[in-house]
Order: sequence, then structure tokens, then C-alpha cells
Amino acid sequence: MENLFRSDAAYEKWDRKNKSKGTANYFEGEEKEESYLKDLKGRIQNNLSGVLRLVTTALLVLIQFLLVLYLPFLLQAYTVYFYFVLEICSVIAIVTLVNKNQSPSFRIAWISIVMLLPVSGFILFYLWGMESKKKRKLDQHILRQISYGQKFLVQDRELYEEYIEEHPVAGRMVKYMVNEGFTLTGQNKVKFYPMGEDAFEDIFLALEKAEHFIFIDFFIVAEGALWDKIHEILKRKLSQGVEIKFLYDDFGAAVRTRKFFQQILEHEGMEVRVFNPVHKYTGELYMNYRSHQKIVVVDGEVGFTGGFNLADEYANLIERFGVWKDTGVRIIGEAVWGLTVVFLQMWEACGEDDKHVDYLKYKKISEVQGDTYCQVISDGPANNPVNPIESVYNQMITFSDEYLYITTPYLIIEDYMKQSLIEASHRGVDVRIVTPNIPDKKYAKLLTNYNYGILLREGVRIYEYTPGFIHAKQVVTENAAIVGTINMDYRSFYLHYENGVWMSGKRIQEMVRKDFEELFATGNEISYEEWENRPLRWKAVQPILNLFSTLF
Repeated sequence: MENLFRSDAAYEKWDRKNKSKGTANYFEGEEKEESYLKDLKGRIQNNLSGVLRLVTTALLVLIQFLLVLYLPFLLQAYTVYFYFVLEICSVIAIVTLVNKNQSPSFRIAWISIVMLLPVSGFILFYLWGMESKKKRKLDQHILRQISYGQKFLVQDRELYEEYIEEHPVAGRMVKYMVNEGFTLTGQNKVKFYPMGEDAFEDIFLALEKAEHFIFIDFFIVAEGALWDKIHEILKRKLSQGVEIKFLYDDFGAAVRTRKFFQQILEHEGMEVRVFNPVHKYTGELYMNYRSHQKIVVVDGEVGFTGGFNLADEYANLIERFGVWKDTGVRIIGEAVWGLTVVFLQMWEACGEDDKHVDYLKYKKISEVQGDTYCQVISDGPANNPVNPIESVYNQMITFSDEYLYITTPYLIIEDYMKQSLIEASHRGVDVRIVTPNIPDKKYAKLLTNYNYGILLREGVRIYEYTPGFIHAKQVVTENAAIVGTINMDYRSFYLHYENGVWMSGKRIQEMVRKDFEELFATGNEISYEEWENRPLRWKAVQPILNLFSTLF
């Protein structure tokens, strides 16, 4: 914790130089005459070369898998000679897994594979289940970039101590988050968006006001009406001398952006980086590790985050899986610096060397007088087995006393978190979870539904969003709210780089709670009896899917 309270010489020099350069009321007069989205016509545009690239990568992985499975048949004639060696290797694999500092679900899945496939199972584990030298090297590079960025997050001790004293329960979470490197900021102005289209209206407005720099980071980028509008604004801002850094995940953009998408943007003058190209790690499944973050920062004065991606369905310009519900927040105030640092950390993580950008070039002093405390949180697989975001979510559950409301598109969690939800319900907390009625992935729907059972039986109430697909990721209790990119599933907690904002303030908590109340009023509440009467084919396949849920 001490590191967050200590500022280094470079930071202090910047602070003395810039403390009189604050800006305020960035969005004063934000009213606009008409909607940016009003005349946009959504579309889905698929890229054949991107599809072929993903298919080729998948085939390479499949070929490796099939070769390993075929190996026992090749060795049939030599079974007598190799049996003892294979048994020893399998035992070593199982002992390694039992003692591996990883989630129980991960270990159970791989132990099952090793036991079901005595020869090929342990080979698959050593190929894909163990941490390779190349993966360790990449993780160390990412951790160095994250560690460097942490130097520019300095905690205001007086604010911290004041909050802890005034909010003893929420203060426990704040202490933990500060200890993990997430600074607490006050006086933020936060606007909550109940739908993705609402967020994009203000994102467009913020981009139009940009004078110095624009940072954009999305998991999915899809060429369509939203992209056309943003692209038009970005090109205009480039001509005005605005610096633009654009970051996206390779897997999330490969299928729905044209060939040479990155090169086209760079030719126009943008700085572009791509997280983890899918073809680079086919031999290790590191391609499974993705950047799921969503961040927009303009001039260091306004920041956006939430569940929405840069694709037309997120603003309901096209229909995919019914009405698409996403949520997000706009922040004006000191917490924007937290979003800026997270962006720059991932920007540098995508670089091939350890050269650093000038962080303080992008820091702005805020004079905003808002009503919300914020802590920007982030996490990723390089931190494994330490998972601060998963712990924060569990603390939200554990410290709730009156109510606990959660939306998540996927409900695939560890047993200990299920137990936390059950214990909260048993001590009288009103625990409710909202998931999609129409899924985007059928296997995820089956797994999510399977996890309903024990929760419903023990008093947790579960609703399904009937208009379509709910992609929102948010939690609210009487103590605080979280809005961000974080699903309640294994991927978000262990395989993805994620971000979110923990917020404390009556107004923002009430806005998020009101959104939940509308969901409860219009959604379909699932009963335990209804769950027990689910189709027999579901009952047959769900336990198998659940066993290997960490590997999907």
C-alpha cells in the first residue's frame, strides 16, 4: 500500500508545474440539436481473409489435438514397453495439477482429461495446460509495463483516510483495492448509461470536442455505421492535430474488419496497436488470452467504459439476439487518470520492447466538483493466480447487507463464489441476478442455466432479460456499484484483461439500482421448479459441459 502513497521525483515535478492548469465543466453545454445515431443505418460486414485466418489457426490447433489423440494407436505395439513410463507421466501430471496454484475448476478439468485419456491426456496437458517458457516471457513483459504504469498512480492519503472513517464497510473494499494498486478518487461526475446507444451519443460528442488526444480501446471492432461515424470524426481530428492512439484485440476484430485495417489507419495518421495476434501462439493456446477492455479517453478530461464494443449491435443499429442491452459510464474528474493509465499499460504491453511513453504528458488536473468516489480496477491473466477483480466481486457479495443485484451475460463461477451468494441470501440479503433469455452462445446458455439450480434452491432470485440479449456487466449493493467489462465467468476472472469502475455515491448507486428495478419489472423470473423441469437433453449435456467449462 505504501507505494501508492509515495510520489516519485518526476511525478512531483509534474505536479508543481501543472497544478494551476486544471480544467472544469468539460461537458458544460453538452446539449446537442439532434442525435448522432438518428440517421445511421447499421450493417454487418464480414471479412473473408479474417475468417480464413481464424479458421486456419483453429485447424492448426485441431491438427495438433488429433495427432496427440492418435498417438496411443501408433504406440499400441509397444504398450508393454511404454506402459510403465506412461503411468509415471500421468501420475506426475495429476500431482502437478493437484498442487498447481490455479482455480479448482481448471485443475479438475485437466485431471479428468488425464484420467480419461491415459496417454494423450498427459501430453495435451504438458503441451497446453502447463505454462510454457514463451508464455512466461510474454507475461513478464506485460507485468513490466503494468508495473511501470503503476508508478503514476498516487493515492491521496487524506481522501483515503476520510473515506475509510466515514464508510467502514465499503472502506474494507477500498483498503483492499488500494493495496492492489487501484487509487481511490473523489469529486467525480459520473453519468450512467442504461443502453449502449446512449453511451455512443456522448462518445461522439466527446470526440467532437477533442483538442489534444484521443485514446480508444475495444475488444470487438466491426466496420459498420458506428465505425463509419467514429472514423469520420477521427480523420477530421487528425487533420486538426489531435493525437490518436487506437488499440483493439486481434480476435475481436479479425472477422469484421477489412484486410489491412491496421495499415489503413496508420497510413491516415493514427497510432495503432493490436493485442495478441491469434496466429502467434497456436502451439500453446496463449491465443485464448484476450484483451476484453473497453476504454475511451478524450484529452484526459473525460473517460468512458462499460460492456459495449465498437459494433452496430451494441447500439441496436442492427438486430442480433433481439434487443441488445449494455450499460456503461462516463467519468469526468480525477478517475479519468485511472482509465488513462490502464489504457497506456495495455498500449505498452502490445509493444515489442520496453520503451515507455511519457505518461504525464496525458495527465490533466481536474477541478470538477462531483459527488462520486471512484476506483478504476483492472486485471488480467499475467497476474494469475492473483485475481484482484474476482476478489473485489466476491467482497461485493460478502459485504452486502441489504441487497445485491448483478447482471452478467454468462454465469459460470467457482463453487466458493456460489457459496458466497448463498450465504448472502441466507443472512437476509435480497440477492438477484439477471442473465440473457436469448444467448449469443448456446453452450454458455447451457452452462449459465446449469448454475441456476443450487442458487435458486438456496434463495437467490434469477431473472432472464426477455427482450433479447443482456451484455451488461454490473453489480450494485447498498455500499457501492461496479460497471465495466467484467463477466461473472472463468474467462473474465482468469483469461481476459478486464477493467471496470468501482463507484460509491448515493446518486450513481441509485441510478444503477433503478436500472435493475426496470429489469426485474420486465424480465422473467425463473423458479426452482421451472429449472428442474428443463429439457432432458439439457440435463444430459450440462454436467459434461460444466466439467470442462474452464477450457472453452
